Amino acid sequence: MAGDAQWLEREELATWMSLAALLFKLPGVLDYQLQRDSGLTHFEYLVLAGLSESPGRSRRMSDLAGFANGSLSRLSHVVKRLEQRGFVERRPAEDDGRITVATITDSGYEFLVAAAPGHVATVREYVVDVLSPEQLAQLKDIADTILAKVDPGKDC
Repeated sequence: MAGDAQWLEREELATWMSLAALLFKLPGVLDYQLQRDSGLTHFEYLVLAGLSESPGRSRRMSDLAGFANGSLSRLSHVVKRLEQRGFVERRPAEDDGRITVATITDSGYEFLVAAAPGHVATVREYVVDVLSPEQLAQLKDIADTILAKVDPGKDC
């Protein structure tokens, strides 16, 4: 089977290694800043942001898991922690009691608003401001292309 492998050429391997390093290191930078400044993980931040941007600041748990790129199980644990902090509430959906809806509370929203400037500054420092506008557009195109292959059912 190893004989059938289509090995990466030198430039392909170099590109892959750079991307792999980025995939490991950038999440750590984002997590570190959020935890240091706000006591949130990046995933918790995404959950709160996903709720804050939704109509009525609420979302079905299954939709929220997709938005935050996490499993429903992981999301349930995180939402439980956010509930304990008073940032999120859960309730059955009005149209179907089998479905759970999460809502960001006023204090959760205020906490998110306070955390957002530091997070955005970190995203700018490590991604947006180090790229030219053309590179940023290329990065979006590249990321969308790869995401369409990795997760074909999800809009980029």
